Amino acid sequence: MKIVAILGSPRPKSNSAALAGRILERASELGAETQEFVLNKLAFKGCQACEACKTKLDHCVLKDDLTPVLEAIKEADAVVMATPNYFGEVSGQFKCFFDRTYSFLNPNFTSRLAPGKSSVLIMAQGQPNLNLYADVYARYEMWLKRYGFANNHSLRMNGPRPADSVSQRPDLITQAEEIARNLTSPSPKQAGDTW
Repeated sequence: MKIVAILGSPRPKSNSAALAGRILERASELGAETQEFVLNKLAFKGCQACEACKTKLDHCVLKDDLTPVLEAIKEADAVVMATPNYFGEVSGQFKCFFDRTYSFLNPNFTSRLAPGKSSVLIMAQGQPNLNLYADVYARYEMWLKRYGFANNHSLRMNGPRPADSVSQRPDLITQAEEIARNLTSPSPKQAGDTW
């Protein structure tokens, strides 16, 4: 079992990264091999709309620090994606990364990824009302399903809270640990479970 985490916050001790870290830590305790990438430490561009991945190649033509990240996702059984909510959306770093996953689609828009992977999208927002921005996950889950991800989870933290305050939220730590158990379980819960 390989689990890859993509961390989209520019803050090194962000709440979204802390939740992803708890999932990785628990999954590792349960026997998973884990790896994380901090997007803010990488030098990469967003999608260039060159269509090379649809006309000439079966992968993104760009060669930068995101290349090994995209390869790690292809090899992973589960992908944990964590981002803060900035202006009602994912962070800019995360959006540039996610745009590059366009290369996971064949010219006919079927997936190049092995089917049945699991995903977790973690979003931390300062807005206390979790009903706001609930639509963000649905938009990304649509693409994850197109890529063949079948066991998908959402984990959201509301605020306002300073960075690295997840330790004050035992409810979210418990949810992160349950997700880790689900990812490493031989019979995962139904797709679309939201924690």
